[in-house]
Amino acid sequence: MHEASFSEVLRVVLIILLIYFGFKLIIRWFGPLILKYFLRKVGQKFEQKFNQFDSTAGKPKEGEVTIEKKPKNPRNSKKDVGDYIDYEEID
Repeated sequence: MHEASFSEVLRVVLIILLIYFGFKLIIRWFGPLILKYFLRKVGQKFEQKFNQFDSTAGKPKEGEVTIEKKPKNPRNSKKDVGDYIDYEEID
């Protein structure tokens, strides 16, 4: 069985700390750039979807008449919600 010496343990701890602080430093410098890139991409996708929806909305051509009818059987809820209780204010 191999035992770790103090210098090996210290070396491992220093490597872990170096990686941790190096990662923090890289994220601090490049994090905003990465965030801007992803936000720009998401904004472009949103804009494309919005424009696609807007163009397929079925706008009538100029001079064209369309009549939209309401459904014949409106679905109204006929459920009893509960009893109505009239409260009086007490001063």
